Amino acid sequence: MKSIINIKRVYEDPSENDGIRILVDRLWPRGLSKDKAAVDEWAKELAPTTALRKWFDHKPERWKEFQKEYIAELKKNKTVDGFIEAHKKDKLLTLLYAAKDEEHTHALVLQAFLKIRLK
Repeated sequence: MKSIINIKRVYEDPSENDGIRILVDRLWPRGLSKDKAAVDEWAKELAPTTALRKWFDHKPERWKEFQKEYIAELKKNKTVDGFIEAHKKDKLLTLLYAAKDEEHTHALVLQAFLKIRLK
């Protein structure tokens, strides 16, 4: 069974169409209670390293290089295999992130990477 992997800002209201809600940020989102976030799992190990996140700094001109570096991190990240194993039978996952910029977020990179790996 192929999994559907969506992404969504964690500040948006939870929906029954979210499936399993997984926060994929290294830091807990500012000003958001655990109840309001309605997170089923916090997979902070899948987020970019602190060094890469700080270097990127949500600057669109660094987006292409960020994507390459983050994919390289994911390929070396030993927790990815465990995550995939734990979720390979799940039909619907929603990766949650806090960034305001919806076009330049690590969640897009992670979504594409996991879709390939979960096939």
